[in-house]
Amino acid sequence: MRKKWMAMAAAAILISGCSSAEPASTNEQQSQVNPLTGVESSDTEHRAIAVVVSNHPDARPQMALDEADIVYEVLTEGGITRFLALYQSKYPGKIGPVRSARDYFIELAEGYDSLFLAHGYSPEAREILLSEEVDQLNGIQHEGTVFKRDSSREAPHNSYVHVKEAMEAAEQKGYGLDTAPSRLLFLSDKEKMELNGEPAAVLSIQPSLNDSFESVYEFDGKSYHRSISGMDIEADNIFIIEADHRVVDAEGRLDIDLKSGGDAFLIQDGLLNLVKWRNQDGRIIPYTESGAAFVTGKTWIHVVPASRGLNKAVNVEIEGEGNGS
Repeated sequence: MRKKWMAMAAAAILISGCSSAEPASTNEQQSQVNPLTGVESSDTEHRAIAVVVSNHPDARPQMALDEADIVYEVLTEGGITRFLALYQSKYPGKIGPVRSARDYFIELAEGYDSLFLAHGYSPEAREILLSEEVDQLNGIQHEGTVFKRDSSREAPHNSYVHVKEAMEAAEQKGYGLDTAPSRLLFLSDKEKMELNGEPAAVLSIQPSLNDSFESVYEFDGKSYHRSISGMDIEADNIFIIEADHRVVDAEGRLDIDLKSGGDAFLIQDGLLNLVKWRNQDGRIIPYTESGAAFVTGKTWIHVVPASRGLNKAVNVEIEGEGNGS
């Protein structure tokens, strides 16, 4: 059955057994894991990079979007969404198409102490980036070297960042690249098994009235999958938050409140819960009074306008009962 998710019905559903203060497992604390996915790895000591990626229909399918550890999908002008893709567990060879920065993308990237990569900028973002307070590379200054055009596509959806060249340029600027971001909190295997919530087999997210930017995820019993022009996106956590959006200029550019917190849906392991979100040191994380955290794996975070609300932005198809694993 397909239905609108009712927030009042979800309000009583909480995630049980997890701690929002410390990792639950001592063994997990001792193991070497990727800080943004919680997946064990032998190489974790390098910096995260954050890339602004286009989601315009002419930019699809994107390159390496499916390899990101965390992706934020956020509105820009005209009801169009854009991605901030964070890579730390591994660096792809090429990422894109890369688009211009907004101040809120910079704000999010700084929460992970990322090297920030974009091609172009809004006036507000330009002021921040050219102040030299942020470690960043931009296609305006590095086109043809770090950022290269694909002649098979039309501008502005044809600029790709070449990661090896980006790392070389970052080193030349004296940017440190060997320090990993601090680790996110993840549920232990036991806590994951104890998850409860409303079953959610299929969910669609529509942050604006523009149907071209609806995203649909389907649960396969292990993780969620989303197709973008044939590219398979896999997500272990889908976190949908509502935040105040305000138009600030004649071009329709937005100011988005990513600090105040509010209601959110957390979807993981085939289950949906109404939780809260908060900004913790620049990162958008879930919480409830009984505790909430991500499961290990990849995370997609969707930011929808509070004026639209979770009820209008999210549709859920429910199948089965109980834990989806």
